[in-house]
Formats: sequence, structure tokens, C-alpha cells
Amino acid sequence: MAPMPTEPVLSWYEKNARDLPWREPSATPWSILVSELMLQQTPVVRVLPVWREWMERWPTPAALAAEPSGEAVRAWGRLGYPRRALRLHACAVAITERHGGEVPDDHATLLALPGVGAYTAAAVASFAFEQRHAVLDTNVRRVLARLRTGVEHPPKTQTRAEVALAESLLPEDPATAARWAVAVMELGALVCTARSPRCADCPVLDQCAWYLDGKPPYDGPPRRGQTYAGTDRQCRGRLLAVLREAHGPVEKTALDIVWSDAVQRERALDGLISDGLVDPLEDGRYALPS
Repeated sequence: MAPMPTEPVLSWYEKNARDLPWREPSATPWSILVSELMLQQTPVVRVLPVWREWMERWPTPAALAAEPSGEAVRAWGRLGYPRRALRLHACAVAITERHGGEVPDDHATLLALPGVGAYTAAAVASFAFEQRHAVLDTNVRRVLARLRTGVEHPPKTQTRAEVALAESLLPEDPATAARWAVAVMELGALVCTARSPRCADCPVLDQCAWYLDGKPPYDGPPRRGQTYAGTDRQCRGRLLAVLREAHGPVEKTALDIVWSDAVQRERALDGLISDGLVDPLEDGRYALPS
């Protein structure tokens, strides 16, 4: 049986972890929950300034719940995937109404909150409350795939085998397990990266099945990078930017001028309305949700 990688990874983390505000001892469960939702599909460097503004403006769930959901969309800025802003607002409302304004510490209760999926519930339970859960984000899945499975990249969709592997590596002590969860995540973000892994800096190189097998190239389904230019997603972003920067409702012409393809523009606008990110008003103008 391969040795457990726990101690080398934890020691590496103690020396190399980034100094991030949601990892500070003073970080509240709410601030950790906000960071986790913001960090999904978005790099830390983009999240940091927005997270700080949110925490200053909305230091508690009740503070955010007291404002219209459109203000969350406005403050979301250019983080992308703005439906996450609506989910955070709905989550804040639920925490305020159901849990007295306190982020619940129970994993199942966290999972029942709007916008909180399996990963986020496990992450908040681990990082905010030092509980023992398998926290599987893209970075962790990649580290474990290389370390134990011997493949360069994990499957496109998370599998039961991955969950079982992650759970088998969890330290028994809950606080240590929580530390392990963030340490593996950081290892994937800084060293065991997707495109150019820094294997020489890896604390468990001598245990890495992928490295020991000669780093065989990925032979699974094609891994296509996401495009952005010219997509409906870019169009939606342009339309939302007009509404975020406006002090009130805007005329349709203000939206029309930011995207020349009328068919794509109308499709994107319809999608924003359907997602609850834009309100069409009776007078023909458009606004962020109230």
C-alpha cells in the first residue's frame, strides 16, 4: 500500500500557502461561503477585490438580504457567471430567515441552502467549521488523479471512484482533515497545475503514480478550452455591464448599441430575463432585478 501523503502535503502548505483573507483565523463562516461561491470558475486575483468590497458592504447575510438582488448583481462586477450573485443573495435571505442570520454548521443544512451544492457545502463545513469532508474541486481532483490513479487529468464529470478515493485519504481528526482539504487544493493551484505542473516542487513526487510512470500523456476525450469572444456569454456580459453602470432603468437603445448582432443580442437578453438577472419594465425599459 502506498504511504499516506498527509504529512508532506501539510508541511508544504504551512510553508507555501497564499495569504488569503478568507483563510485568516478571523474569517467568518459567511465570508468563507462568499469566497467559495465567487471562486468557482474564477481565479483568486479577480475575486480578491470584489470579495473585499462585498465584505465591507455586506459583512453579514442579513446585510445582503436587506438589499434588492439587483444590487448583488451590480456589485458582482466582471466576475462572470452572474447567476452566482443571485444565488448568494437567495442564500443570504435563507440564512437570515431560517437560521437567525448565522451560517449553519451542519453539512446537510448547508446543502439545503439556495445555490449551495455538494462542493460548496463540504468546503464551508471544512474551512469554516473544521469538519471532516471530502472537498473535491478541479484542483483536488487533478492532484488525486495524478497521485493515486496515474492519469494526467481527472474525468470530465466527477465519479464515485473519485469521491471514494478522496474519502480514503482524509485524516481521521476533523481539524487535520479540514487542513488537508485546503492543502491539497493549494497544491493543485500552485504546483500540480493543469498545463505546466512544477513536479520538482511537489512534496509527494516520490508517491505520484503519474510521475513514476513517466508522466503518460492524457488519452481521454478531447479537452476543449472555453472560448469567450463572440459568444452569447460575452454578449450577456456587455448587456449586464450597461445595467450595472446605470443609475436606474435604461432604454432599449442603450442595450442595442453594445452588440451589433441583433439576433444574438435578443437571444442573450431573453436569457438574462429568464435567469432573473434583468427585469423588463412595463414602459419598455430594462433594469437590474429589484
